Amino acid sequence: MPRRVVERPLRQVGKRLLMALFVLFLTILIVWVDREGYHDNANETIDFLDASYYATVTLSTTGYGDIVPHSDSARLTNILLITPLRVIFLIILVGTTLEVLTERTREEWRLSRWRSNLRDHTVVIGFGTKGRSAVQTVQATGLKPEQIVVVDPSSKVVDAATAEGFAGVIGDATRSDVLLRAELQRARQIIIATQRDDTAVLVALTARQLNRQAKIVAAVREEENAPLLRQSGADAVITSASAAGRLLGLSVLSPSAGLVMEDLIQQGSGLDLVERPVIKAEVGRGVRETDDLVVSVVRGHRVLGYDDPAIGKLQLTDRLITIIRASPQPAPPQGR
Repeated sequence: MPRRVVERPLRQVGKRLLMALFVLFLTILIVWVDREGYHDNANETIDFLDASYYATVTLSTTGYGDIVPHSDSARLTNILLITPLRVIFLIILVGTTLEVLTERTREEWRLSRWRSNLRDHTVVIGFGTKGRSAVQTVQATGLKPEQIVVVDPSSKVVDAATAEGFAGVIGDATRSDVLLRAELQRARQIIIATQRDDTAVLVALTARQLNRQAKIVAAVREEENAPLLRQSGADAVITSASAAGRLLGLSVLSPSAGLVMEDLIQQGSGLDLVERPVIKAEVGRGVRETDDLVVSVVRGHRVLGYDDPAIGKLQLTDRLITIIRASPQPAPPQGR
């Protein structure tokens, strides 16, 4: 979740408790060293238990008065040492309680505010090589880092994601409570890039139950698992091993064609493969009459090739898959 790096409350309390015990032990030691200057109403001698008792009731500001400093040195020690230690002891105890409560309240407020403002975001499940590449691709289309939530079971991976500006959730994505923490029920698109195919299937099932409208894209290693993942609710399934193998084979047959394909799937440089709606000026025209190089037309739930006679004339509800030249990124302003 969006957060700054803070210590856990229990660790904070543990540290403060050790500091308080150190102050208590130091006070006992001071009283024990100067025990001749103290008077006990019960008896005249001050042993180690009496010194511990006096230090405890003094630091806690109880002050029963049964053991009191009567010599000048003991009273001076109380003024110069015991009183400052008493103040430090109270600051440690009260400060710990206030800090833990304040930090928890602040964190809950920030979390509530983050959740209330999060809408139509992208949830990336698995931030390995596939997940990182997917994030880089969607970011090339203009998606801001604060609109991306990464879910991964590894705290180190989530820390790396938050360091790049993304929100992170640590946990098993097959559990609905973990996905709810990522506000998946309000996400627009979900990318499943887990390491195991069976995990991807369970995540897709859980994600589809929580969000019926989001677009779910998943990656699998084995092609035989792709139909199962589609049945689990994924809108698109990419077989990573087969896709890499096809690109390898294409590069063997034609290295230049392999370079072009790699350029197409790498957003933001060279040629980009993009999907866009049909504009009003293009309605009623043929595929070849558009300004862009159209490779497919999406009509309803069908994807038609550019040479499919069923396309006929372009309609306003159609979407075009085109190849365009990527716009160069603007150079940062140079300081004078």
